[in-house]
Amino acid sequence: MEYNVHTLPNGIRLLHVPSASAISHACIIINSGSRDEKEDQAGLAHFIEHLIFKRTKKRNTNQILNRLESVGADLNAYTTKEYTCIHASFLNPYLDRTLELFNDIVFHSTFPGDEMEKEKGVVLDEIASYLDQPEEAIYDDFEDLVFAGHSLGRNILGTTESVSKISKKDIQDFIRQNYHTDRIVVAVLGNYSLNKVVKIGNRYYSDIEANLYSARRNAPEIVPVTSEILNKPIQQAHAVLGTQAYSLHHPYKTGLLLLNNLLGGTGMSSILNLQIREKYGIAYTIESGYSPLSDTGIFTLYFGTDKEKLDKAWSLIFKEFKKIKDRPLTEIQLQKAKNKFIGQIALGEENRIGLIISMARSLIDYDKIDPLERVFNKIQAVTTTDMANIANEVLDESNLSSLTFYPLG
Repeated sequence: MEYNVHTLPNGIRLLHVPSASAISHACIIINSGSRDEKEDQAGLAHFIEHLIFKRTKKRNTNQILNRLESVGADLNAYTTKEYTCIHASFLNPYLDRTLELFNDIVFHSTFPGDEMEKEKGVVLDEIASYLDQPEEAIYDDFEDLVFAGHSLGRNILGTTESVSKISKKDIQDFIRQNYHTDRIVVAVLGNYSLNKVVKIGNRYYSDIEANLYSARRNAPEIVPVTSEILNKPIQQAHAVLGTQAYSLHHPYKTGLLLLNNLLGGTGMSSILNLQIREKYGIAYTIESGYSPLSDTGIFTLYFGTDKEKLDKAWSLIFKEFKKIKDRPLTEIQLQKAKNKFIGQIALGEENRIGLIISMARSLIDYDKIDPLERVFNKIQAVTTTDMANIANEVLDESNLSSLTFYPLG
């Protein structure tokens, strides 16, 4: 897909992706997330993402929320381990309005005490709700095992204690220390000329004071393999198995994405879904996931089942792992896996807001955006030997930690 990048003197990059649609999509991505928090500040990055919608120097909460919703647009945000993203979808005439609002909430929020206290209550409710969902909470507890002692292991939402202690100074210090202008991308996908995007981008972002990236993140250490079982007041057993994995820049990243998709990724035809759910009816949900990060990654496998079937589920899972390791894929099997993965990626391109966010993140991660053809070429370049090497490394039982939530009684 055609795109253009314009860098402002302060380092902020404007990404322009032309589209003939009447609907536009835009985002501002900051390369700062929960891993950048200090040990006693868990949840701070996510809390800031909430608070920027509450009050700026010229708008109150209602004015912020209605600025785009009053013209039928959709405004939202999220926080990850490494990013904070604000995004919007809107009719083409409202580009100026959207980029001005992004500027206002990201760079001119005031974080008043009364709003902070109200929003702490909202986040604490969010934490409580999340803890009531074992199929979600187990992932965070598992990451705390795999990244023990590192900020990557902490829950993005934080804890009741850490969120309750957040101060305005904490917020201001975090923004100053982590919102680096050369690690910010403002991206627009829509029916506009490059000149128009640059003109509006300059209007709202060129005066932001430069705050260039200097600090380096500390990569997590490999921690000893562990297996934990926690008794919980739940009806079903939930389990996660996994390990630290390849980073965004590792040559095997594409191969592991492909292996993960084959093993337990999107769709009902994954190996584990066919074997564990369809053949034996043991688990309603069984899925694997691989999340590459800037200097590490994590591979996980999750399933939920009746406690009486737990041992059988583990046995079947490790049986499938052994098959993959002992009997490398044939060229025909590998090509089928590639065709499936390529097709899913191509369909994903139809999600326009997801596409522009992905392109903006790529610009931060790699300082470039690969065209779809090159992405497909990388997938096609994965060999059966690559897949065998990856499977034998990542699916090695001796390197896999596990966490199980087991029903009480």
